[in-house]
Amino acid sequence: MFSPRAFSENDLHWLDRLMARDPFVTVLTTGDDGLPELTRMPVLYRRDGQHIELLGHWARPNPQARRTGTAKVLVDGPHGYVSASWYPDKDQAARVPTWNYATAELRGQLQPFDDTDALAELVSAVSDRFEASVGQAWRFEPERHDHRRQLRGIVGFRFTVEQVQITLKLSQNHPEANQLSVIDQLKQLATPTSDELAQWMRWRRDEVFAGH
Repeated sequence: MFSPRAFSENDLHWLDRLMARDPFVTVLTTGDDGLPELTRMPVLYRRDGQHIELLGHWARPNPQARRTGTAKVLVDGPHGYVSASWYPDKDQAARVPTWNYATAELRGQLQPFDDTDALAELVSAVSDRFEASVGQAWRFEPERHDHRRQLRGIVGFRFTVEQVQITLKLSQNHPEANQLSVIDQLKQLATPTSDELAQWMRWRRDEVFAGH
């Protein structure tokens, strides 16, 4: 993924924010024909210092369920159009429109597994994580035969991250007046996506001024 130097970030707390915001990622592998193959899926995110891993599972018929070794994961963040008319210096600097966004690309090693107990533990962890996010309490019950039987239809995986590339294109290459104006204009749009993008721009700007 191309990431201009001005927008490249190394602090992993931005990855924490991205994964907390949206754990529905894109997993990329290479097929038998040499062409890329991908699946969109939810994952569990775990980070201990510099050690990062993702856990998830494929439907067993998915060709990616047979993949092992090098893979990539793309993480989505907020994004949106920025009009050149929002910049106070639009005329003297000959500004043009752009698109602001936050995203990450993870490179690492994919390790599939289909041990029944390991799959049961994974599905339990996934259901616990996402049931809580919607205020419900459905649970996978590994002692139930009908629940365990459904594990035959999936293959789990562990993705161990070796390289993280975080890109935050949030107008930080512009004068402060432009940044503040874009934040204000996004807030005036009053949509969930524009509000979120404005918030991320504030976070990025606040960290710069705090010396982080």
